[in-house]
Amino acid sequence: MYNPIPENLNEKLNFKKENIKTIYFAGGCFWGVELYISRILGVCKTKVGYANGKIKNPSYEEVCSLDTEHTEAVEVKYDSSILDLKNLLEEFFKIIDPIAINRQGPDIGDQYRTGIYYLNDEDKELIEDFIKNKQNDFSEKIATEVLPLKCFYKAEEYHQKYLEKNPFGYCHIDMSELPNQEEKLKDLDYSDKLKKLSNIEYDVTQNNGTERPFTGKYNDFNEKGLYIDIVSGEPLFLSSDKFKSNCGWPAFSKAIDDNIIKKEDNSYGMDRIEVRSKRADSHLGHLFDDGPKKLGGNRYCINSAALKFIPFENLEKEGYGDYIDLF
Repeated sequence: MYNPIPENLNEKLNFKKENIKTIYFAGGCFWGVELYISRILGVCKTKVGYANGKIKNPSYEEVCSLDTEHTEAVEVKYDSSILDLKNLLEEFFKIIDPIAINRQGPDIGDQYRTGIYYLNDEDKELIEDFIKNKQNDFSEKIATEVLPLKCFYKAEEYHQKYLEKNPFGYCHIDMSELPNQEEKLKDLDYSDKLKKLSNIEYDVTQNNGTERPFTGKYNDFNEKGLYIDIVSGEPLFLSSDKFKSNCGWPAFSKAIDDNIIKKEDNSYGMDRIEVRSKRADSHLGHLFDDGPKKLGGNRYCINSAALKFIPFENLEKEGYGDYIDLF
């Protein structure tokens, strides 16, 4: 089966060493298992090899032709703050036939048996509970073995990332089973950015806070350029739509509407329209109808702390070239 090689979104993440855990999966030919599992968001590293057999450092030929008791397996290192073991097991079970004995797809032999090999008792308990619950989905007994890892020997170099090097190579797994992870990636990207916000930036965007009037860095700011969401980078306002309102906060006559959400806000005993960014759901400020009539009558009253300014001359370089023609 030919599968287009899916993009590895994990290459866009920064993993923290203290969060990395390891588990081992056997699910038939390790080429396809390695490719599929490596694309699950949160998996930082994979390696194929031979697990839980009785001879040291076997070759591929020995595993295929002799009674080594090794299984083709994948060492999976994952960031537990992004991906928990239960969800990783769910993905693994999507690509195996757990009731098959010593075979997967067209491949037959004990090296193709399915297995989950753990390093600690905490994982053992979780895996056994998972298998117990999964058994309810099958009339036949699940054959996937759950055992402590006794040994794992790295396979020959040509087996590592085999399908990335040989996209037309044999693969028994349908990569279309991979979940759509783009939105999760965005959320992870935002969580990393949230940690870098100042106290006031975090309070405004995440807790619906408000900066004190006349204190924001963009209140008396008049340079030409684009205002974006400080969390997501979504374009929000043009400097050409900014006007002096003397209200104490930056004011705009209109927004780049595709990136703005308007919501009723009845907090503090007032009836207002709250303004939030669409993608990151950052609180930005409020919309009032007391703006200059010649500009349409709207006043978007926005916290400076929710914004980042991109100077006009930097728009192309910063990836906002599509907005140049709006000025």
